[in-house]
Amino acid sequence: MIFGKKRVFHSRQLMYKKGNNPMSNSKIQRACLKIPRDAVYAKFKQALTRRQFLTRSAMAAGAVVAPCLIPASALGRSGVVPPSERIVMGGIGMGGRGSYDLGWMLGEPDVQWVAVCDVLKSRRESAKSQVNAKYGNKDCAVYGDLREFLAERTDVDAVLIATGDRWHALASVMAMRAGKDVYCEKPACLTMAQGQMVVETARRYGRVYQTGAQRLSEPNHVFAIEMARSGRLGPIHTAYADIRWRDGMRHDWLPAEPEPPKSNLDWDVWLGPCPWRPYNSGYVNGGGWYHFYDFATDVAMWGAHTVAQALAGLDLSNVSYIEFPYDGPDATMMTRLSNGVRLVLFRVSGSVWEPCKYWHGACGERFDGPDGWAAAADGYERPDVSSPALLLEYKKVLAAYTARTQRQLNHARDFFDCVRSRRSTVANPEVMSRSMNICLAADICEQLKRGLKFDLNKAEFVDDAEANRLRSRAMRVPFAF
Repeated sequence: MIFGKKRVFHSRQLMYKKGNNPMSNSKIQRACLKIPRDAVYAKFKQALTRRQFLTRSAMAAGAVVAPCLIPASALGRSGVVPPSERIVMGGIGMGGRGSYDLGWMLGEPDVQWVAVCDVLKSRRESAKSQVNAKYGNKDCAVYGDLREFLAERTDVDAVLIATGDRWHALASVMAMRAGKDVYCEKPACLTMAQGQMVVETARRYGRVYQTGAQRLSEPNHVFAIEMARSGRLGPIHTAYADIRWRDGMRHDWLPAEPEPPKSNLDWDVWLGPCPWRPYNSGYVNGGGWYHFYDFATDVAMWGAHTVAQALAGLDLSNVSYIEFPYDGPDATMMTRLSNGVRLVLFRVSGSVWEPCKYWHGACGERFDGPDGWAAAADGYERPDVSSPALLLEYKKVLAAYTARTQRQLNHARDFFDCVRSRRSTVANPEVMSRSMNICLAADICEQLKRGLKFDLNKAEFVDDAEANRLRSRAMRVPFAF
């Protein structure tokens, strides 16, 4: 109603252009309110000839009788979700992964994309074209600075965050503070402190958050996880997570190059909370930033994909700490949980896509128990199991999971369903924070080159001040929490 009043008053103001009427806006309002309706009608009628009045009256009546043609899509017919029921969506970070997620989410019928944001002009324009092609219009708005996007787009319900890793946690916090639900790609944070801030912000503002550990919603991985969780393999004594991709180890930086025009790339915004470094195209082109500690993580680069999968199959209710041995670079970490279960962070030199003795694809997890083992990785038609008999329950296990959790085997769909229901997602902030803490603790173990003991409940290292100082990094002003 307020909006309607503003529009009506604005149209009245146009009749009293500056210089044509001495009355102020407030006087105009009072005058308009004081004029009796019948007097206005009579005055208007006198200004017309009888023929003009009858002609205009007939036209008005015809307008009332004539049918109003409303598109079926606006009414929700033919299976189309009406606009009032759609989740209004925006994207922040529209590079390779962002573009993939955008294509994935554009297929959801109850989601309407209205804006995209990327610091690189070429990427935001490409994403805009992708959205407009989907809807057959030119309506998608573009932004180069996520702060401007979050401030202006009060109509957006939820955002995809697929920036470089350096921005994941800060962008998530900023978006949730702005009233948005968040789907954030992994690794969801560079430090334990950043991950905890995401947890606290989601809790304080009542926002729905999903980290992009999508294998927690994929059938083969869910089957392997459920085989462990449900006891079908017996009490699990060993779980494995693939961390063969190692990066983010360089502590130097590239030489300065001339910065591109700010309209094409705002280098200050690209850096965000990271230390100031001179511009070099090697950071931006081809994802070169992956290799540098300033912008990335090491073990957590790949562990963010898989540690959450391994933890999902374990009973962590009585687990208080985890011990990290250090056996040198490129060595598999044979960590041990306080309940005696071994969590093997599998790592050898070579490609992450090469077959290994635990699985034959990338991003694998495996669970070993006295009654057998189950494993899954990317590219599987069906999970690997110790006995073909275990696969006879494949459909039964998945059906039991969906019935128990009321979740679909689709990670983006789980997010959107939770946006509507306001319940917690499968990869909620607590799931993200715990798995990232283990990954980042492994990173710190690598940095210090010695064994560590980490308290999972307190999120701190036991009796180790040096290690605890590495749980956070300085964030550059003004890009800070």
